Amino acid sequence: HITAYESEHLLKRKPDGVLPNGLNVKKFSATHEFQNLHQVNKERINDFVRGHFYGHNDFDPDKTLYFFTAGRYEYRNKGVDMFIESLARLNHRLKASGSDMTVVAFIIMPAQTTSLAVEALKGQAVLKSLHDTVSSIEKNIGKKLFERSLAWHEGQNPPDETGLLTQEDKVLLRRRLFAMKRSNLPPIVTHNMVNDAEDPILNQIRRCQLFNHPTDRVKVVFHPEFLSSGNPVLPMDYDDFVRGTHLGVFSSYYEPWGYTPAECTVMGVPSITTNLSGFGCYMEELIENAQDYGIYIVDRRMKGVDDSVNQLTEYMFDFVGKSRRQRINQRNRTERLSDLLDWKRMGMEYVKARQLALRRAYPASFEGDEEPGFFDGTEVKISRPLSAPGSPRDRSGMMTPGDFASLQEGREGLSTEDYIAWKLPEEEDVDEYPFPLTLRSKTSSTNGTGTTTPTNGTATSNTSGAAF
Repeated sequence: HITAYESEHLLKRKPDGVLPNGLNVKKFSATHEFQNLHQVNKERINDFVRGHFYGHNDFDPDKTLYFFTAGRYEYRNKGVDMFIESLARLNHRLKASGSDMTVVAFIIMPAQTTSLAVEALKGQAVLKSLHDTVSSIEKNIGKKLFERSLAWHEGQNPPDETGLLTQEDKVLLRRRLFAMKRSNLPPIVTHNMVNDAEDPILNQIRRCQLFNHPTDRVKVVFHPEFLSSGNPVLPMDYDDFVRGTHLGVFSSYYEPWGYTPAECTVMGVPSITTNLSGFGCYMEELIENAQDYGIYIVDRRMKGVDDSVNQLTEYMFDFVGKSRRQRINQRNRTERLSDLLDWKRMGMEYVKARQLALRRAYPASFEGDEEPGFFDGTEVKISRPLSAPGSPRDRSGMMTPGDFASLQEGREGLSTEDYIAWKLPEEEDVDEYPFPLTLRSKTSSTNGTGTTTPTNGTATSNTSGAAF
């Protein structure tokens, strides 16, 4: 973990343990509804996109994916520079491959603004007027068709579309269509910035030439304000917005923990993080095949910048290539990991740290008791995820790790013969078989969060940034 590395290099010693951060999973829990919530909130994002890109709605909402990044405005630490560069490369690859998919990438980060942009407000106003006009015409057509059907007699031709659309309706609809004419490209940013020319995000977007051109397969929307349901342009709270998206991208260069990908996980939204974030390190060490569960981890620690950008681009390109069914299955697997991030599990690490600190601070009170290895050996047992499959699938004559009893026995070192560290072959369809949760085996010298226990002294690294 990054704070453990800091402790090792700055304090010249390895920590006794790493304290991960948890979430109140019950607050986000929507076990049987999260797929429906995704559909409902995606439609609300669709409404914003229709208004924002009015006049250039040349892409199909059913073939559009919503990516996003969010957090404090830390351009480099949050990896926004890497995200934008990867979007430019993704745009090139999608156009080169002839893909009909469109990616709308949102950047939600508060910056200094003066007001909402006129173009952003106009887009939503144009959308609303068109929607109201079409709804009124639709209601009138339905009423006329109903009356004609009532007056129908045997031997007459059934009612058809003749005369249903009046001349007044045509004129009104033509006015709305002319109002949608647009000579300029859709705006990148939804607000008027205080210092547009020196904003790092906007300058990076200009450098990468992501201008929302009709031929671009990647569109960018920079929303320099935290989301709120009272916003007239994008009236959604953050939780609802996340549920409506398809992928969260958090390519952090420095993140002691990182709640944003964790929140995506408990809401069933796949995310991309890095091994320079506490969450990324934790999931990489805990889960054997994290990508199958919607946790993509970019290597920013051992790879160069260009290689890391290419890896992020590859992850996003592969995600765009998934079918709708594959994305649904992956969201199910992602939501299944929520129990791993519950405070009921994470809080035990803090209990262990407190007990160890008491033993080191007041050794006389524990005379005669051998100091247990709080941060090595067996971890707290992982409860069965609510959405785990009821019966594991057997394809090779041996029990799969979907059996959580054998899973826990394997983690406790009981040497049962029915537990194997199993992973699907690369060439098989990821939807062909359900993916059981596979956790990495831990060595005796490594604690539950991946740090090594020293021979003397006490040091605990907290993934929220504190080291003890």
